[in-house]
Amino acid sequence: MQPDVSFVIAAYNAEATLDRAIASAIAQCGVTVEVIVVDDQSRDGTLDVARAYPEDIVKVVALPANRGPGGARNAGLDLARGRWVAVLDSDDAVLPGRLAAMIARAEAAGAEIAVDNVQVVREDGTPDDTMFPAGYLEGLREISLADYIAGNLVFESRFNLGYLKPIFQRRFLDDNGLRYDEKLRIGEDYILLASALASGGRCAVEPSVGYVYHIRTGSISRVLELHHVEAMTRADAAFAAAFPMDGRAQAAFARRGRSLRKAASFLALVQHIKARAPLKAIGTALRDPAAVGHMSMPIAVRLRRLRRSLPWGGEMKHAGNFLVAGDR
Repeated sequence: MQPDVSFVIAAYNAEATLDRAIASAIAQCGVTVEVIVVDDQSRDGTLDVARAYPEDIVKVVALPANRGPGGARNAGLDLARGRWVAVLDSDDAVLPGRLAAMIARAEAAGAEIAVDNVQVVREDGTPDDTMFPAGYLEGLREISLADYIAGNLVFESRFNLGYLKPIFQRRFLDDNGLRYDEKLRIGEDYILLASALASGGRCAVEPSVGYVYHIRTGSISRVLELHHVEAMTRADAAFAAAFPMDGRAQAAFARRGRSLRKAASFLALVQHIKARAPLKAIGTALRDPAAVGHMSMPIAVRLRRLRRSLPWGGEMKHAGNFLVAGDR
């Protein structure tokens, strides 16, 4: 019998948190689920944790080579049988009624995609603020391609929509050939959802909290660097070549492009300043005056304020496209 939902959990060195993620997926109420864990060449006991569950409850895939978060998720999506697919990070969790609420919201709206709010939990287990104010999501109701692009301006968006954790109709992804861009280590979540919207998918908004984002300071291993922004810019160019956009989406896309160029210039300045290369920093600023836009205060103060602008003080694992990344 086809399950309602396939949970895809990409795992890399996640033995400390994987059990929590799997247990929360299995505990969904009102829907039938399958859980697919893809081990991306972990060096710890991740595989042992996943294989401790019966095979009819948790399918385990051990990749022969590390493919990164997008590649591991793609391996899981290729095996998924559910009507809907939900990606769950290996150090996060979902609340029991999440998928039932999201599917009901999507089906009532005739949508192929659904998103909900995210609860942030600090490392000591205490809840922090939700990712988005409830009223903000209630006001959206549905997210268009233009809305989504406009909500993904690097260093600039008030509420960055790249942090949303969508679910998709599996058939819609398959019929449109949609998968994660495995060349991206930051921004692959953004490109997938943008591509789904550009392919005609409708995205319904369930304003309640269903996804639980656990901060793990020890999982933070890289910050947004210049080469990440350059890769995101190339991915955006490929997106623009592949999909038509209406006027609103084109305008939002242009604003996002400006934000990426400005972020690249700013990060180049940061590199030169850290390398004690003032002449190169001055040269970057002269070549691209937009770089100065993020330099209206001393660099150390600017970086601290950027961190504090996030609801968890800048301690952030890979969430899509903005500031800091990854759990590997």
